[in-house]
Amino acid sequence: MALRPLIRTFDFPKCQNQIRKEEMEDWKSKLSALTGVPVPEVTETIYEEDDDKIQTLPKKQQKLRLAMERAGRGGKTVTIIRGFVGSEEDMNELCKLLKQKCGVGGTAKDGEIIIQGDHRPRLLEILKNEGYTQSK
Repeated sequence: MALRPLIRTFDFPKCQNQIRKEEMEDWKSKLSALTGVPVPEVTETIYEEDDDKIQTLPKKQQKLRLAMERAGRGGKTVTIIRGFVGSEEDMNELCKLLKQKCGVGGTAKDGEIIIQGDHRPRLLEILKNEGYTQSK
């Protein structure tokens, strides 16, 4: 005995609330006649992207904050550096420098530099030597 799938088709009546484009135009003309104010045409807005790069603040003006975090990382401790204002390239360059000086891994994403392990005193010393004097 072979099993057959049970397929039912339903024929729904057309919805009376469906509005065609012609009816929309008629609605607009009725509204403008009623209020005396013409209904503006809806046009597609195109936003131009700024070609300007994000300006990186000078090292002395960067207010970097170091924090140790363990939550949501499977018990692994990381040091997070927040507050960097500048382009992604400059943040990645700083991240690379800090990883090399500490001899550990890490990443730069979402505006934060994440260094594996608790290296706050060492990172603070490196940052101050590199010219980031407002780091804490």
